[in-house]
Amino acid sequence: MARRGGQKLTVTPELLLKAYASGIFPMAEAVDDPQIFWVDPTDRGVLPLDGFHLPRSLKKVIRRDRFTIRVDTAFAAVVDGCAEAAPGRENTWINGQIRDLYIALHREGFAHSVEAYDSERLVGGLYGVAINGAFFGESMFSRQTDASKVALAFLCERLIRGGYTLLDTQFITDHLARFGAIEIERKTYHVLLQEALAVAATFYPAGAGTSDSVLQLFSQTS
Repeated sequence: MARRGGQKLTVTPELLLKAYASGIFPMAEAVDDPQIFWVDPTDRGVLPLDGFHLPRSLKKVIRRDRFTIRVDTAFAAVVDGCAEAAPGRENTWINGQIRDLYIALHREGFAHSVEAYDSERLVGGLYGVAINGAFFGESMFSRQTDASKVALAFLCERLIRGGYTLLDTQFITDHLARFGAIEIERKTYHVLLQEALAVAATFYPAGAGTSDSVLQLFSQTS
């Protein structure tokens, strides 16, 4: 159940898609809180795809093929990785209901994961929701240094080549700011959102998803 205006609301995958298209997203107070609530930030974090910055140090990691990057092969495991406790993140907002909702969206083709592997061990990744030309980044995790950062670079390459125009990060962090993420006002975000929802895009563009393709696309960044 979700809380909004003091009323309880049953959340379905269809309702969740409508919420994203309206500019709001769900969270829980804690992993063991059975309820969720809706968030509509006054200032919204976005990562402009035409301004994505790939740090030089991360280019070296990608060039060495330190991680194997896969897409949509372990979605539930990525969500669970994002929900687990970590240093500086003892509690998360992903409860059981939210987990089930995103897994349902993944089965319907609206939610995707980018996964980083060391050999066959999942060591990092991220997931989010895709609607037309908008990608709503939900969460990321890392069990090895740089794993989630490399996954983010591969995500951005995929979005750019696939024709997406909006990467919503919800909030801004120092980690995301390093890649070019910025904060914009709610009204500006809604304009960008409506523009993105009118765009046809694909999460599986031809030629994307290799270390060479990522480095080639971002070769002009420093």
